[in-house]
Amino acid sequence: MQIKTEPQLLDLLTRPSEALVAFMATLQGPLVILGAGGKMGPTLCVRAKRAAEQASNPIPIIAVSRFSDKGQKAWLESKGVQTHSCDLMDRDSLRNFPDAEHVIYLVGMKFGTQSNPALTWAVNALIPDYMCERYPNARIVALSTGNVYTMTEVEGGGSVESDPLEPLGEYANACVARERVFEYKSQQLGTAIVSIRLNYAIDLRYGVLVDLAQKIIAGKPVDLTMGYFNCIWQGDANDMILRALPLATSPARALNVTGKETLSVRKTALALGRLMNKPVSFSGTESTIALLNNSAVAHDELGPPSVGIEEMLEWTARWIQDGNQLLNKPTHFETRDGKY
Repeated sequence: MQIKTEPQLLDLLTRPSEALVAFMATLQGPLVILGAGGKMGPTLCVRAKRAAEQASNPIPIIAVSRFSDKGQKAWLESKGVQTHSCDLMDRDSLRNFPDAEHVIYLVGMKFGTQSNPALTWAVNALIPDYMCERYPNARIVALSTGNVYTMTEVEGGGSVESDPLEPLGEYANACVARERVFEYKSQQLGTAIVSIRLNYAIDLRYGVLVDLAQKIIAGKPVDLTMGYFNCIWQGDANDMILRALPLATSPARALNVTGKETLSVRKTALALGRLMNKPVSFSGTESTIALLNNSAVAHDELGPPSVGIEEMLEWTARWIQDGNQLLNKPTHFETRDGKY
């Protein structure tokens, strides 16, 4: 398969799996997606809508966001997704939200933490409280991050859900706060919640592979300081996030979501270089520890990802070579001090 245009990419990213279509047939709507204006939210919303249509289940899919990008809002509406513009920090505005039995929570702040840590903590820790008060009887899938873990030995296969949360930096600690607030509200209200600890979704317009490919094509050295990583195709991540709704429990639980492999930055960069016919240079050296996430439980409960690393590498190399559109949102995956 070749992905040459953004419409082709968006079609692939929003194409639901058979398992998602079967699941969406069982839902009673509406399905509310909070924080739908981020990098993953728009394609998640449209994937849910397409799955509901294929299941002949006309439930409303409602995307809630500030929608500072009006084009994004228009695109969602053109695909049949209802939109609701709102600043989620405005607690009073929640009264106008539609009732729902199923909620996907994608709200979070990462970049800019160093310049405005207070806002990072407010967004990541206050809004979960507001949402649980508004939806105490809903099932909630809340997006979290693998950054809540500490770095682990590469040979160990990555952190598992039962590992202690010992993160580094303001952002990661604010993410732990988000999870703890959800846990508390789940205990207090009986709300069923699962926190998805995601490591690096791949969309050809952004992601770890794009970061590496851009450096290679620009002739810049690839930093090996964070020598290993996990990633997953964004379509697979969104599919799993939606299908995780039945896994929500009270007390709240956590679930790691990423690809199957622990990937070497060096080997991945060399593979991209071969595909793009570009030389690769490196700086720094690999450490024996890295931020890694073991998603064996998710693969057991939801099935493995459908897209493998070979396909992602080929698609990314061609996308960058062809000069296609990028979101210009680097992951900063190589960061080891927790400062974003």
